[in-house]
Formats: sequence, C-alpha cells, structure tokens
Amino acid sequence: MKIAIIGTGNVGGALATKWAQKGHDIYLGVQDLHNFKGRALLQNPNTRAMSIAEAALQSEVILIATPPAAIFSIISALGDVHGKTMIDATNSVRQAPAPYPTVYHCLADQTNAEVVKCFNTTGFENMLDPVYHGEGIDMFMAGDSAAGKAIAEKLALDAGFGTCLDFGKADKVELLEKFALAWINLAIMQGQGRNLAFKVVRR
Repeated sequence: MKIAIIGTGNVGGALATKWAQKGHDIYLGVQDLHNFKGRALLQNPNTRAMSIAEAALQSEVILIATPPAAIFSIISALGDVHGKTMIDATNSVRQAPAPYPTVYHCLADQTNAEVVKCFNTTGFENMLDPVYHGEGIDMFMAGDSAAGKAIAEKLALDAGFGTCLDFGKADKVELLEKFALAWINLAIMQGQGRNLAFKVVRR
C-alpha cells in the first residue's frame, strides 16, 4: 500500500518502520523537508519525505499520529481525501480538538475519508516489537467504516500484531481512548514499565 505518515514521532516512526519493512511505500508528510523529527526514517526502505499535501495525494492510507490540537491545520493541508482511509492513532489525553471529543470525530465530520481509530492503545515500543513469548499482542480498532477497519486490520497484522479486535462503531471510539489510558496508567503512572501489553485470551 501507499501510506502517508503525518506525525513522525515515536508512534508514527515505529509504524512507518514496520510497514516499510513489510514492503509498503511510506510517504512522510512534513512541514519542513530539511528539518523534521524522524529524519532517520529516511534510511528505511521505500520511504520518502514530502509535503503533507503531496503525501496525502499519493497515498491510499493516511496515518494521523500528531498531537490532537494540530488536526485542524493538518486537515487544511491535506486537500481532498475522498475515499482514502484515514487512521487516527492519537489520544486526547491532555487536550481534545474542541469542539470534538477526539481526532476521530473531527476527521469524520470534516473529511469525506474512510476514518478508523487504531494504533492508539499501546506504547511505541510495542509497535516496534509486538511479539511476547513468540506470540503477537493484540491491537484494537473502532469506527463506522468497514472499509477503513479492513485496511487497519491488515496493517496491524503487517506490523506484527497477533490480531486486531473490533471495539465497535463510532460510539466506542472514546471508550477505546480510555482503554489506552489503562495501558498508560499501568505502564507509566503505576511504574510497571513500558514492556507490557494486552492480549485477549479465550477459554
């Protein structure tokens, strides 16, 4: 797939790396081509840096991994994203993109893309290495777009996750962000360390 990464920090960089290794074409959408966080990502295969507008134009899938408050300027820069899959990997932990509760809701309202919430429930270390004791951990997704979910699921598997479980439709997006807070609480606030992850088990 042709994937635009908007936000080249820890999460965007980890997923860009995993997907590039899997053979996807990665377009890093940045504001300054000469000075941006994650320049080392250009050493990955199949990876180029370009403007946000150009990255969006050339891509089939757009990952949003920026601070939530930046979403309005990003939407202005993206251009027409009709029919493209947009994956919201953000969490509105400290600041929501008011008046919207999450970036997902903003994208669903202000774009005509296939929007899905995914890749927000664990730390970037688990995205770089999602395998524990020989088994891939779980990823989770939510949203109203069946097409978006199908692509998010494929990309989760390509990144090495064991499965991508459907949390539900748009009414479960905020719950999925709260689920991310459970990981943040255990790993960081309770001092359990960032090398922990969630796996659903069944009897």
